Amino acid sequence: MKMDINEMSMDEIWKEINRQLNANPTPYTGLNTLYALDLAGDDGGQFGLKFADGKAETMKGQIENADCALQMSVSDFKKLLGGKLNSTAAFMMGKLKVKGNIGLALKLENLLKEYQL
Repeated sequence: MKMDINEMSMDEIWKEINRQLNANPTPYTGLNTLYALDLAGDDGGQFGLKFADGKAETMKGQIENADCALQMSVSDFKKLLGGKLNSTAAFMMGKLKVKGNIGLALKLENLLKEYQL
């Protein structure tokens, strides 16, 4: 069931991401990566997404030693999840800042497209 992410709080979105990732681990099998996301704006904050040993874990708060750190607004993050914003275009327009491995940022977008967010 497709969710209306624009009506959801960031806490609800992260709980749903966690639920869906752990219900279907196949798309990220073999991925061992830690992402840090710094989302600005109303309901924003710092979040983490860890893939290790065939499991996914979402976290809230500052993430240390991330393989890939992303910075963007809450509204742009919701657009990205909803398929209305491409990470490459967002990066080129300055809406997305990436520290660390940029290839992992692209991988995250493609991975999240596998789920019904």
